Amino acid sequence: ARQAERMADQGLRVLGVARAIHHGEAWPEIQHDFDFQWVGLVGLSDPLRPEVPAAVARCRRAGIRVIMITGDHPRTARAIAARAGIDHGQVITGADLVAWSEVEMAQRVAQANVFARVTPAQKLALVEALKAQGDIVAMTGDGVNDAPALKAAHIGIAMGKRGTDVAREAAALVLLEDDFAAIVTAIGLGRRIYANLRQALVYTIAVHVPTIGLSMLPLLLGLPLVLAPVHIAFLELVIDPACSIVFEAEQADSQFMDGPPRRQSETLVSDRQLFTSVLLGTVATAVASGQYLWATAQGMAPDAARAMTFIALIGANGALILASRSPRPGLVRLFSGFPRVGLWVLVAALAGLVLVTTVPPLAQIFAFKTLPWARWLMAFGVGLATLIPLEMVKHLTARPVT
Repeated sequence: ARQAERMADQGLRVLGVARAIHHGEAWPEIQHDFDFQWVGLVGLSDPLRPEVPAAVARCRRAGIRVIMITGDHPRTARAIAARAGIDHGQVITGADLVAWSEVEMAQRVAQANVFARVTPAQKLALVEALKAQGDIVAMTGDGVNDAPALKAAHIGIAMGKRGTDVAREAAALVLLEDDFAAIVTAIGLGRRIYANLRQALVYTIAVHVPTIGLSMLPLLLGLPLVLAPVHIAFLELVIDPACSIVFEAEQADSQFMDGPPRRQSETLVSDRQLFTSVLLGTVATAVASGQYLWATAQGMAPDAARAMTFIALIGANGALILASRSPRPGLVRLFSGFPRVGLWVLVAALAGLVLVTTVPPLAQIFAFKTLPWARWLMAFGVGLATLIPLEMVKHLTARPVT
């Protein structure tokens, strides 16, 4: 027994081997009726993949709890958990689960991360207990006995190579490479997609505020209109690619996996983020409106004032794209890692702006007067400079780090 325990402490699955010679003609009804002779112990090694400890550490940083449920001996389970980096201070066995009430089981499940000598029914009970605590449960497995727990979990993940057909049918996802690290990578990608959708929505809300503001301002002040349908159509040609290309191409932030999962009750855009988005759009509206009022006060013709305002508005739109890349303030962060496809979108928008404001036939369609390059660059610079107050707004409305 001590030798078996020492082997189990090394993470080996220990098998006892015996032999028997039967001399009679009729076989015994059960194998225990054989006259066995002890031979020895065999230790089977199923080493961890090299990437598993790092993946478990990433889960810990991301606020994801990793639990090991196995039918192995408790000592074997403890040794494997230690190598994987799973908290193995307390190992619970299937016999313990049988002896506990549902209340006591729920309390222990919240504390222990290693379960050994567990039956298929107990795996299912553990999944249900975790769900009852409000946890989102992802269960991995490969055998027929894992199927009930895979089906009951929020996300059942079966092994594609060594997994049984029953396990794959019961699971929601199938890992093609049987690699635990792939699950962690998928979580990071999911967080990235969610964050990019959120930032795209923040930008979409913010960028439409100046469109509404510049449509209402001339009516309120009795001034010539700034935006006509053709101008709004041009703006949408910038906004739509920005949402579908720029934010979609954003790479994963290194801090995506350094925080806890979001709450189930959390909406895609919180009240704070909605307020920040509207405030960003209000700043862009103030800059573009200020440009229009300044041009009008200078006695510029309506088509010239409209051209300067539109140029400033496109510049402010570019500033909004940059400001919406990250919810955290910081100018350096906004320019680092900018996706190449996003750069092409900005270049295309700038090229289109130059064409419609400097080529006379196109300028006439947009009711623009061609401007001297000095004023053109001044208006565009005013729009881009919106990035500074936008970052100030983000700094003021950012959630404090605790």
